[in-house]
Amino acid sequence: MRTQFAALCYRVKDGKVRVLLVTSRGSKRWIVPKGWPMDARTPAAAALQEAWEEAGVIGSAEDRCLGVYTYAKEIGADSDVPCLAMLYPVLVKSLSSQYPESEQRRRKWMSRKKAARQVSEPELARLILDFDPRVASGLKVVS
Repeated sequence: MRTQFAALCYRVKDGKVRVLLVTSRGSKRWIVPKGWPMDARTPAAAALQEAWEEAGVIGSAEDRCLGVYTYAKEIGADSDVPCLAMLYPVLVKSLSSQYPESEQRRRKWMSRKKAARQVSEPELARLILDFDPRVASGLKVVS
């Protein structure tokens, strides 16, 4: 099992919470930005860096982990690696049109309900549905 750090990119507009999803590079499924641990960066800072690289997010990450989810990361055509992703909230201040993976991914704002329906991982869907940036909470493990 490998660990990754994921970003739940959000904004609140007219009192409504919106979540930013991106497509994966391979299968084009809707996902949240995520990646491997980075030297000299906290998990939240690594999640923020992934949000920049994969979605062009300019914003700030909270050090509060929202919870964890598991998934199988495809490595090559016939193999995958089991991963545990720790999810961190990232408040989006703006989106850049120029970012490292802009040619490889699409990004889209959605309601929490729609975003939860779009992602493949049931644990991630539950974390998205339960997320409310106006409510502070501790670590939530979804089983």
